[in-house]
Amino acid sequence: MQTTMMDVPLSLNHLLERAGQLFKRGEIVSRLPDKSLKRHSYGDFYRRTRSLASAFQRKQLQKGERVATLCWNHHAHLEAYFGIPAAGGVMHTLNLRLSPDEIGWIAADASDRFLIVDDVLLPLYEKFKHLHAFEEVFVVPFSGAPVPAGYTDYEALLASGDPDGFRYAPHDEHDPVAMCYTSGTTGRPKGVAYSHRSTVLHTLVASLADFWCLRGRDVVLPVTPMFHANSWGMPYGAVMMGAKLVFPGPHLHPDDLLDLMQQEPPTLALGVPTIWLSLIQTYEASLKPDSPNHGRWKLPQGMRSLVGGAAVPESLIRAFDRHGVWILQGWGMTETSPLATVSYTKSELVGASDDERYRRAAMAGVPAPLVDLRTRGDDGQDQPWDGTSVGEVQVRGPFITGGYFNVGSPEDKFTADGWLRTGDVASVDELGFVRISDRTKDLIKSGGEWISSVDLENALMAHPAVAEAAVIAIPDAKWGERPLACVAFKPGESAETEALNALLTDKGFAKWQLPERYETIDAVPRTSTGKFYKLKLREQFPQ
Repeated sequence: MQTTMMDVPLSLNHLLERAGQLFKRGEIVSRLPDKSLKRHSYGDFYRRTRSLASAFQRKQLQKGERVATLCWNHHAHLEAYFGIPAAGGVMHTLNLRLSPDEIGWIAADASDRFLIVDDVLLPLYEKFKHLHAFEEVFVVPFSGAPVPAGYTDYEALLASGDPDGFRYAPHDEHDPVAMCYTSGTTGRPKGVAYSHRSTVLHTLVASLADFWCLRGRDVVLPVTPMFHANSWGMPYGAVMMGAKLVFPGPHLHPDDLLDLMQQEPPTLALGVPTIWLSLIQTYEASLKPDSPNHGRWKLPQGMRSLVGGAAVPESLIRAFDRHGVWILQGWGMTETSPLATVSYTKSELVGASDDERYRRAAMAGVPAPLVDLRTRGDDGQDQPWDGTSVGEVQVRGPFITGGYFNVGSPEDKFTADGWLRTGDVASVDELGFVRISDRTKDLIKSGGEWISSVDLENALMAHPAVAEAAVIAIPDAKWGERPLACVAFKPGESAETEALNALLTDKGFAKWQLPERYETIDAVPRTSTGKFYKLKLREQFPQ
């Protein structure tokens, strides 16, 4: 039988060309360190990106070599997303929230050849530069200050390129375009490389109506860092659709984000739950007549908000919905590009009660197209989709990694038949909704029975006095382990243990599942990607 379709490889370069041809007047807004706004058109972006690619080719960047970025979310970082792969290289985002030693180790492990860094982040670079020698460091004059001696001005790098004469590096759709390292909370971080093919497929799937519902007329505010799982892939989707991008730069405080929303009202914003939790608390405090910020802000009506990276409490979804903003929860990992599931309203749930709608929205959601998902029990058997049987979530698909850079496919991360072991424990119900119970390492086994720390945390955060809560296991001579609840209260608020336990009882927790004790803390420690860092709490409360 003859071939029926053209064998055209999937390529990120197609998205760049599409933007340059179709969306020249589209807008990219970047918030600078002084909080002023810098504007570029997609036409500017197209030429600048081709200049960057041309300049790297003139520096003899070879196919597959890594170019690191140490940048906030802004226009130059977006140029690196497309310009480095266009030249044949691999963009490697360095997580600026890690310790200097860890950043240096990652850069060395990746054998990064060049570095693009914001001028405001040079003090951070100085702390780890002894751990890895980059061939050349290009400084983005983000603050507008002159680039220090010994570094190359990023704008001078662009000026050395030829956007008109540039030709894309020959490539295969399986060639890598970008690399991110995992968070590494249980060991050394591991590199995950994304290909042209995986990135294009992920972008197409994520942009579907029940997922991002990304439209050309959208105004997208990516608060999720571009160094964290490629800002969940949103930069690729926005460029593909020509959507307006509003980059927040380094200003991620709730006041700053709310101010930016007044200047450039988004229709779609994305961020981690911890950022969104502080944002809604700040906003609701401003509604009080005696607040110094009274009347200062309005949440954009009808704004969609994609939230992920950690479990989203139902109370957070309800809080935003009270103000006309619906939160869409997604679940995934660096290894899954990252979107693997999204909690949207399936046809069977049209007309469901508000309580059921909120309950479903607080789940991890339904597997995305092209993602196969199963839950494996301790006996090695697949668990039934009955909403109660739990097992480790395992996934496979064309935008899920098959191995790690310089590591391969270790047995503790991949099954014998090639599925990724996520380390998350979940049940799946008859409608295909995944409900994450915990990480395997965070489950609490008390008297032979499992207790979900995530369920306890989400329930405690529904108390009006609680700002955030994290639950960990502590040793117990009789029961093996018991839950310890670490609670941070809102300013001026508090609650007695009896009131917190009464709330948990009302939400259906049995007496044996209630925390053994409570500890009051100022704030829950977080990882570099905004997740609760329970290892730090275990170190603080070992007994």
